Amino acid sequence: MLTHPEIMGVDALAAKIRKIPDWPQKGILFHDITPILQSPQYFRLLVDLLVYRYMDQKIDVVAGLDARGFIIGAALAYQLNVGFVPIRKKGKLPFTTIAESYALEYGQATIEMHTDAVKAGTRVLLVDDLVATGGTMTAGISLIHKLGAEIVEAAAIIEFTDLPGGQQIRDKGVPLFTLYKNSGSIEP
Repeated sequence: MLTHPEIMGVDALAAKIRKIPDWPQKGILFHDITPILQSPQYFRLLVDLLVYRYMDQKIDVVAGLDARGFIIGAALAYQLNVGFVPIRKKGKLPFTTIAESYALEYGQATIEMHTDAVKAGTRVLLVDDLVATGGTMTAGISLIHKLGAEIVEAAAIIEFTDLPGGQQIRDKGVPLFTLYKNSGSIEP
């Protein structure tokens, strides 16, 4: 039984990602991280790999993008002993918010963040499950910057190298760390 990051590698984690063709619409090859989350060993591996990367980075808060970024980000914030900030889809936060609209691989969306979620100078780690077109992550970056916080790094499990998202994030001056890079996010 494999139980430690030293034994289980990123390749083993990547092998647990389920690929679902034509979801949420025809032509999209959806990368589902649910099998990672369902496995105590693989979920621990995912969180541990990220904890090891960030434990000495002086992170003040982890911001997670709706919705899978909440799962990863909250577990990571707990292990790093820092706060967690949700960046949610429009209309889901109860307090005063700021908003940012963006395009994603199959439509338009808007995300929001509480106006008191971070303060100027706060060191933020921004987390999501994957980077495809980069719309969600770049919108999150804009929200955090509007409040004057510093993004130490953006992190995700997967970066699709055949889509422009990773480069768009880097072009905004934000370092991007992903555990796994993959081309083929869209079916041929």
